[in-house]
Amino acid sequence: MRVATNMGNGPMNGEVEAILIAGPTASGKSQLAMELAERHRGAVVNADSLQVYDGLEILTARPSKSELERVPHRLYGHVDPHVAYSAGTYRREVEAVIADLRQKELMPIVCGGTGLYFKALLGHLDEMPDVPADVRTKWRERLARDGPEALHGLLGEQDPQTAERLDPRDGQRIVRALEIAEAGGQPLSRLQKGGGEAIVDPARTRMLVLTPDRATLRQRIAKRFDVMLERGAIDEVARFRKRHGTAASTAGKAIGVAELSEVLHGLSTLETARERAIARSRQYAKRQETWFRHQFDARWRRVDPANFSIFDGSALRAQ
Repeated sequence: MRVATNMGNGPMNGEVEAILIAGPTASGKSQLAMELAERHRGAVVNADSLQVYDGLEILTARPSKSELERVPHRLYGHVDPHVAYSAGTYRREVEAVIADLRQKELMPIVCGGTGLYFKALLGHLDEMPDVPADVRTKWRERLARDGPEALHGLLGEQDPQTAERLDPRDGQRIVRALEIAEAGGQPLSRLQKGGGEAIVDPARTRMLVLTPDRATLRQRIAKRFDVMLERGAIDEVARFRKRHGTAASTAGKAIGVAELSEVLHGLSTLETARERAIARSRQYAKRQETWFRHQFDARWRRVDPANFSIFDGSALRAQ
C-alpha cells in the first residue's frame, strides 16, 4: 500500500493537527495509520474498544512487536480484561495522550472502529450521571441471571434508539445503557446530546472513513481470521481462559474467543468455529458501516482503501 502525501516532514504543518481513521474491521486502518505515522513523524493512537485490553493480541488484531518498534503506539493492551472500560474512561485517557504527543511534537493518528471513541475526541460525548453501586449491582445480577438478549429486549422497550445500535449479545453496553438511564432518570439516547468539549479541533483535523467494497471486505475478513489461526489464536484463547477465566463481559467479547473455546472443550470442530467467527466478523463490520454512515457528518471523508493515491497533499489538508 502506498500513501502519497505532500504534508511536509514535520508533524505539525500549520494545517492538520491530527488525523482520524475510522472504518470497519479488516478494512486496512492500521496499515494506513502506520504509513502516515512514519511519513509525518506521528504516533498511532488506539480507538478500538477491544484492543485496549491485555491478553488477546492476536484475536483483537493488536499491533505486532515489529509494528510497535516501527512507530510509537498508545492505548493498546493496557487494561486488565476484568475491568469495564467505558467511552468516558477512554476520553480521559486519550486527552492525556494527545496532550503528551503535542508536547513531543508528534502527530496523533487515531485509528480504530469504535465510533463513540471518535465522538469523544470531537466533543460529541456527554458527561454521564454517576451510577450508584446498588444500581450497578442490580443490573449486573440481572445480566448474569437473564442474559444479554433478554435485557436488550427490555432496553428496546425503554429506549429503542439505543437498543437499535447495540448488539443483542453485548451485555456490557446493554447494562451500561440501562443503569445510566436509571441513574439519570431518562433514556441514554436523551442524555447523549453531544455537548462535550472537543479534544481535537475539528477544523484542523483530517477525518477519514474507509469504505471498502463489500465483497473485498468479506474476503479480507476471512483471510485475516485464517492468519490469526496460523499465528496461534487457539493457543492464545487457551492461555487467556486459564489466566482470566470468564471475562466475557469485557475482553472475552472479542470475536473468536467463544468459538475457539468450544473447540478447546471438544464442543465444536475448528472448521465450524472458523466459519462462525468469520460470519460474526462480517456481521460486525456491517454494523460498523451502518453506524459510521448514520453518525458521522460530512466532515468525514469516505475513502475506498483500494485507491490510497487519494492521500495526496490536498486530501490531507483540513477542510
